Amino acid sequence: MTDKIEFKQMCARFDVTPRTLRHYEYIELLSPERDGRARLYSPRDVARMTLIMRGRKFGFSLEEIRQWLELYDADPEGRQQMQAWIDLADRQLDELTERRRELDNAIDELTVLRDRVKSDISTKD
Repeated sequence: MTDKIEFKQMCARFDVTPRTLRHYEYIELLSPERDGRARLYSPRDVARMTLIMRGRKFGFSLEEIRQWLELYDADPEGRQQMQAWIDLADRQLDELTERRRELDNAIDELTVLRDRVKSDISTKD
């Protein structure tokens, strides 16, 4: 029995389109085995895809994710990878915090404007 999964299973497992999965292969984030035309993904590919999806969720670029994954390949103990992850996470947290501040400001402004227009409508009735 094999612990490898096929292309369609990989797409379903991670809820990605075939195009997305092929793109990750094209840019060498994943490297499934080939059996004729079939692609077979190992547990290592599944683990990498888990990290890719997590990185995308947090807003990291594919290039940042690639660099982080390459560090693991170079340092299987993971020290460099963990430090790189901390550095990336710190930068991303700063960026997300700034975006949240900007969104909070936009929400506040929009709420004030909506309330003003609502008030104007009420006084005209």
